[in-house]
Amino acid sequence: MTASDVTLPRADRPRRERRRVMGAGKQLHAGPVTYLVLTLFALVSLAPLVWTAIAASRTDRRLAETPPPLWFGGNLFKNMQTAWDEAGLGTAMFNTTFVAATITVSTVLFSTLAGFAFAKLRFRFSGVLLMLTIGTMMVPPQLAVVPLYLWMADLGWSNQLQTVILPTLVTAFGTFFMRQYLVQALPTELIEAARVDGASSLRIVWHVVFPAARPAMAVLGLLTFVFAWNDFLWPIIALNQENPTVQVALNSLGTGYVPDQAVIMAGALLGTLPLLIAFLLFGKQIVGGIMQGAIKG
Repeated sequence: MTASDVTLPRADRPRRERRRVMGAGKQLHAGPVTYLVLTLFALVSLAPLVWTAIAASRTDRRLAETPPPLWFGGNLFKNMQTAWDEAGLGTAMFNTTFVAATITVSTVLFSTLAGFAFAKLRFRFSGVLLMLTIGTMMVPPQLAVVPLYLWMADLGWSNQLQTVILPTLVTAFGTFFMRQYLVQALPTELIEAARVDGASSLRIVWHVVFPAARPAMAVLGLLTFVFAWNDFLWPIIALNQENPTVQVALNSLGTGYVPDQAVIMAGALLGTLPLLIAFLLFGKQIVGGIMQGAIKG
């Protein structure tokens, strides 16, 4: 009860409470400034993709002219077909889908398990191990290229997809991300109640940890899939044009004495389309999972 409630007559208090409840249930409406800012952000975000599509629909000679074209031409499908045939994007798409899906499933699974262990289980040196895990994020990936390549060569995996998959089966970022989420989203009392009921560790993970971590797992899965799809540095070193991923295949379009910029843009657009389709299909579920986790938190 507030000081203002004390001064009000008793008959006026229910009316005040009703106004307070009705005001709390109202939705906030965006003003014109909000729409303007959001529109500007959307235009800036879409500009590179739109320019790629415009360049892919033109000829290389037209792209070299000044001023550059600002609208679509009529060579989009022709340039896409040329890029598909020259780069061998059919095999590259299949390889990249397999690699990205495998890395995503593995990273989400292992990162969730490791994050749960760091967040809720008590074991010796847990703090030290967590700091070491986070510390690996500070090491530039370029430093590991030479020893990692020598290791894969010793295993006889040169130019094979497992060379790209094995080093990224689990990530320090994924482990730290899931740990931070589970600290708040998973009550310790819920785990203790499951243990009192006789649930095993595997059953607790399956029926308690995974449902609670589902929103964060969806976000981590999306980020991991995009990173694995767009990864270029390690695949270009470990693979060649006989067994490429999409980024390795697109690299071949830039070779030659005079690279065709329109064909390169068409290949880049083809390499981006699967990510756009995946987001259009699963974006609603992912955003819904994020909002669900935010409300629970």
